Amino acid sequence: MIKSLIKYLSISYLFLICTMINAKNIQISSEDVLKIPLPLPYNGLIYSEVEVNDFIEDAVNNLKQPVIIFGGNWCPDCRILSGTLKTPSIEKFMNNHYQVLHIDVGRYDKNMNLISYFGVAKEEGVPRVLVFDKNKNLLNSSSTKEWTTVRDRKMQDVFDYFQELVK
Repeated sequence: MIKSLIKYLSISYLFLICTMINAKNIQISSEDVLKIPLPLPYNGLIYSEVEVNDFIEDAVNNLKQPVIIFGGNWCPDCRILSGTLKTPSIEKFMNNHYQVLHIDVGRYDKNMNLISYFGVAKEEGVPRVLVFDKNKNLLNSSSTKEWTTVRDRKMQDVFDYFQELVK
């Protein structure tokens, strides 16, 4: 009877440890606040399809999932998203799992061909977030536009989104 109980408790403990290791519901801490001024992550460069593919390849080679964020420094939602990704808990998580490239769309007159290149509808509204797995498959083609109103979302919601897409 005691041996059965010990065996049961050992298996239960192991299951609990595995569940905790695989948990993707890290909560933000009190240190996670947007810092003002918000970041200006877009550099105005024009990227080619080859350069973007090289970025994706580099991320995968670094055992990270590629993330491409289309936007502009003029866009409050783009800057809020960038600032959110720079908060301590989220930044640590992102650095462990993702490699991020910010691509400037100007006033919808730069790099717009790259959105279409990935099979995503080319329409206005930024930020547009594309998350890939380590096999270079776009994971969120149906939700790339949902970030255009990131200012209305809680920081934890942003964090949960990226936690859910870790593969």
